[in-house]
Amino acid sequence: MSAPLLKLTGVTKRFGGLTAVNEVSTHVDAGEIVSIIGPNGAGKTTLFNMISGVLPPTEGRIELEGRDLARVAPHDYVRHGIGRTFQNLALFKHGTVVDNILVGRHWRMKTSLVEAVFHFGRPRREEIAARERAEEIIEFLEIETIRDKVVGTLSYGQQKRVELGRALATDPKLLLLDEIVAGMNQEETEDIARFILDIRDELGVSILMIEHDMHLVMDISDRVHALNFGATITEGRPAEVQAHPGVIEAYLGAKAAAARAEPAPLLKARAG
Repeated sequence: MSAPLLKLTGVTKRFGGLTAVNEVSTHVDAGEIVSIIGPNGAGKTTLFNMISGVLPPTEGRIELEGRDLARVAPHDYVRHGIGRTFQNLALFKHGTVVDNILVGRHWRMKTSLVEAVFHFGRPRREEIAARERAEEIIEFLEIETIRDKVVGTLSYGQQKRVELGRALATDPKLLLLDEIVAGMNQEETEDIARFILDIRDELGVSILMIEHDMHLVMDISDRVHALNFGATITEGRPAEVQAHPGVIEAYLGAKAAAARAEPAPLLKARAG
């Protein structure tokens, strides 16, 4: 059995006396879609921030293809194959769609300042390659009609798609999606669900996502990892996690969880 693409072992994050994430262990295999769920304040975004290098873990180990990411500078995470979208859009609102997607190609540019001034040879080749890749992503995400529009003039759903395109432009092995469908209507959500599956199936990119939309999570995830108060409740197949009493309690409260665990009145009457 091959080693996981991403592996978390005992990952913990403390802020003073507050433990935001407590000894979380999980993994993402190549070709998997894994979702992290939990109520607000469960520690999901803190965990994502550690995986993407925004925050260092207090304890534990995060590995990508066996490499300890603690030894990698945060700005180099993209070079090792981690791409990310953000819960709050982080686009250049005054730039066009093409401009924003090209930002994701910047790390591949090797051109020196002198070469850039003359714009000949390698600088020209790199720019052509970057623009070709940007156009491939635009076609993949079906945003050809807005490619030259200023991002700030687009709808929220369109901007989310542009941010997804910018993350894909980094050529990730692992794509982190932070509430990618938050604020979207049903049609937009269904489009994103289709793109996520295509990213995995056609581009060969593994996906780890935080998501509150349980329909999306249960429909497209291979595995689900449930958190509450920074700690793992359970992990497994979507149907197994959805039916777990601890997950039901985290979302609905202890009384609701107990009520769901009891037989229906008709069944109790028949049993008697």
